[in-house]
Amino acid sequence: MTALPAREGPWAGERMAIRVPLLRADELRDARERSLALVADLRDEELLVPLLPTINPLLWELGHVAFFAEHWTLRTMLARPSLLPGSERLYDSAKIAHDERWSLPLPSRAETLRYLQRQLAATLEAPYVDERSAYFQSLVLFHEDMHGEATIYTRQTLAYAAPALPTSAPPSAEVEIDGDASIPAGRYRIGARRDDAFVFDNEKWEHEVELDSFRIAKRCVTCAEFRAFVEDGGYRRESLWTPQGWSWRNEVGAEHPLHWRRSNDGWERRHFQRWIPLRERDPIVQVNAYEAEAFARWAGRRLPCEAEWEIAATGGDRRRYPWGESAADPTHANLDGRFGDVVSVDAFATHASPWGCVQMIGNVWEWTASPFLPYPGFSPDPYAEYSQPWFGVQRSLRGGAWSTRARLISTRWRNFYLPHRRDIFTGFRTCAL
Repeated sequence: MTALPAREGPWAGERMAIRVPLLRADELRDARERSLALVADLRDEELLVPLLPTINPLLWELGHVAFFAEHWTLRTMLARPSLLPGSERLYDSAKIAHDERWSLPLPSRAETLRYLQRQLAATLEAPYVDERSAYFQSLVLFHEDMHGEATIYTRQTLAYAAPALPTSAPPSAEVEIDGDASIPAGRYRIGARRDDAFVFDNEKWEHEVELDSFRIAKRCVTCAEFRAFVEDGGYRRESLWTPQGWSWRNEVGAEHPLHWRRSNDGWERRHFQRWIPLRERDPIVQVNAYEAEAFARWAGRRLPCEAEWEIAATGGDRRRYPWGESAADPTHANLDGRFGDVVSVDAFATHASPWGCVQMIGNVWEWTASPFLPYPGFSPDPYAEYSQPWFGVQRSLRGGAWSTRARLISTRWRNFYLPHRRDIFTGFRTCAL
């Protein structure tokens, strides 16, 4: 990461949308409290974790969060020296290869926690005088939120106990939701609006797309539906898979979703350290894009492209959420870890999109058929490593999961992962051919 000259940045001209004039102190404190709560119960050795391609050492993640925040809010904004000399040689993710993070001379847990404390205090006490302050505060806030979600994925991957977050009983689902929503052909606008409070560079800017009419499932694919695919030999039928998907399936020997197993009582799913019975109306979760595509072909359907997904979520009227402009709360969507897991695909029916599609926000991230590509006129923001290196390499996902922070997600938010990843809380919905 390179500090910006004092008079340059995305706040000049049209390179950045920002209308958040106040310091986000309460939210920054909330994000930090959550980061610490997500690891508070783990032993020191559990913070180091085995070397796996999909996770980072949790001790490194904590230091990286502090480094990223001080880099943008203190060093870039105010030209201050680092609170931890040499921190860029430990925590700069753009310069330190993934596997090298296990061999770094990381500070101890106690030292890392002190670094986090000092950074947050300095960020909150620093003088901020212009809109650049709000931009970088939002950037570091959402960055910490994303790493918090990654910590939850890590705990699931390693079969650690579920994080000790407050949860409540899931909402009831009064009716079963089935069938497709019919979306008419037309010219629609997708992408971030210029009056949005904060956007990431890959969301810029709103632009027109032309879509043929299509029909998209009102809900995500369920565990019962995916079980039928498994039991019909879906993982052994090459004709259902793309060449890349079949190669992946053979390489890993996949016969069913990653955290499924048969027991005497039927199929079970591992949720953190516990095996629980498969709940038929739960969404399928933790499958990759190849598995989603194979299921869709088996069902005589397809995955939606990214633009189709966004229009199905907004009704074509550019709303920030499927239900309108009001921020998500526990009655709207399964976010913030409020219920500790996925909930029935039939929940939150009263907060569907104008087309009748439910849970377009929360519960599970949804794979699309689209490669992750820049929108027309893309230009990178100061954190240039966020999007640009991944264009054409990764696959677009939409919608957020139960583990996603509500303040982060909207109908325009673009996530992206390699298509073989199935450690994240991903599901999917399908379209008619």
